[in-house]
Amino acid sequence: MNILITSGPTREYLDPVRYLTNGSSGRMGAALAEAVAQQGNVPIVVSGPAALSYPPEAEVFWVETTTQMLQRCLELFPRCAGVIGAAAPCDFKPVAFSEQKISKPKEGKITLHCEETPDILAALGAIKRSDQWSIAFALETQNGTARAVEKLKQKCCDFVVLNAPDSINSDAASFQVFDVAGKQRVVFTGSKRIFAEKLLRLAGTRSAKSPLPLGEGAILKRV
Repeated sequence: MNILITSGPTREYLDPVRYLTNGSSGRMGAALAEAVAQQGNVPIVVSGPAALSYPPEAEVFWVETTTQMLQRCLELFPRCAGVIGAAAPCDFKPVAFSEQKISKPKEGKITLHCEETPDILAALGAIKRSDQWSIAFALETQNGTARAVEKLKQKCCDFVVLNAPDSINSDAASFQVFDVAGKQRVVFTGSKRIFAEKLLRLAGTRSAKSPLPLGEGAILKRV
C-alpha cells in the first residue's frame, strides 16, 4: 500500500537568490515515512528543501515551490491509499519575480506584493475517492482548535493535527488530533517518531473509533 506524505518547507522566490519560506525541518515527514515503511507499506514523499534523509524504502520527489509540490501530489495521489500533509508550504508568493537580483533601495524600504499559493490538501480533497483518506497538519499560534477544525473542513480531510511553533526543528512536540466532527480524539506529547506510529494507526480506523495503544516514552491521552 502506498501512502503519500508531504514534508518540509517550500520556497517562493523574489529574485534569483532571495525567497520566502519558513522554518520547517521536515522531521515530522521523515518520522512518518519511517513509520509507514515499518508497517510494510511504501512511503511516497514529496519534499521541499530539507537537510535530512528519508528512509531508503521511500520514493522521494524533491520540489521547491508550493505549485511544484501540488503538481507532483496531484500526479501521485491517485495511486495512494491516503495522504498526510506534514509539509509547511509557503502560503504566499511574490506577485512578480525579478529576473535580476533586487538592489538595496536608497530609501531603505521596499514594498512586497504577494498572492496566495495553491492549497495542496484542499486540491487533493477535491479529487479524493471514497476509499482514500487524508490528514492535515495545522500549526497555529492563536485560536488553535477553531482554526484547525476549520482547516479540516475546508480541505475535506478525515483528521487534522494541531501543533505549535515549538514543534519546528524539534524531535519532539505536543499534538492534538481532531476528527471530522471536530471532536478532539488524541492529546499527545513526546517523540515525533512515536506520534507518527500512533497517527498511522488512527488513519487506519478512518472513523477514529478504535482506541490507540500506549507507546513507551510518550504521553498519550484519549478524551
